[in-house]
Amino acid sequence: MAERVAVIDYGAGNLRSVAKAVEAASEGAVTVLVANSAQTVATADRIVLPGVGAFGQCAAALRAVPDMQETLSRRVLENGVPFLGVCVGMQLLARRGSEHGSHQGLGWIPGEVVRLQPEDPMLKVPHMGWNPVMLRLDGTKHPVTGQLESSGQAYFVHSYHFQPADSAHLLATSDYGGAFAAIVGRDNILGVQFHPEKSQAFGLGFLRAFLGWKP
Repeated sequence: MAERVAVIDYGAGNLRSVAKAVEAASEGAVTVLVANSAQTVATADRIVLPGVGAFGQCAAALRAVPDMQETLSRRVLENGVPFLGVCVGMQLLARRGSEHGSHQGLGWIPGEVVRLQPEDPMLKVPHMGWNPVMLRLDGTKHPVTGQLESSGQAYFVHSYHFQPADSAHLLATSDYGGAFAAIVGRDNILGVQFHPEKSQAFGLGFLRAFLGWKP
């Protein structure tokens, strides 16, 4: 029986393109479910949380779905289901986000989300475009990110970035007037600041590695 991959629909992401990218990466080997209920997430074998917009709005929208946060915590933290957060979905892994005030995240990876402040004043925020993803030592050893080409190009659109409290959770960085987290992870949890669904071969390769991961 094919694995069921839940792409969470909470009104805060380009989930259709993410779902199509997961389908393409799996070459039909998984069943992708666009999940707008906790019941669907409760039976999924893998979970993807996309996100576009402001941290606080996305956090509130996720919590507004009945039983969604509780079901996510149970499936991911207790049952060990592989989890991937994309863009703001990755930022929500933090304990706190500082976009338009202070907002509570899921707190699954200690750290906070803060505004990009490039050292070069000519660099505009938001950061939009292609950048190399540089694997750190912990990233080269991870079963998913270790399959990627270090300095492979990914597509980013963001004004804020994740600062993990523990450097061991920082698997890869990119640079925009200073280094920022491109991939974070711990245990069965991964998060990417870039958009794999827009990152062509590099993004599909990452999703393929995630779908084959058995943490």
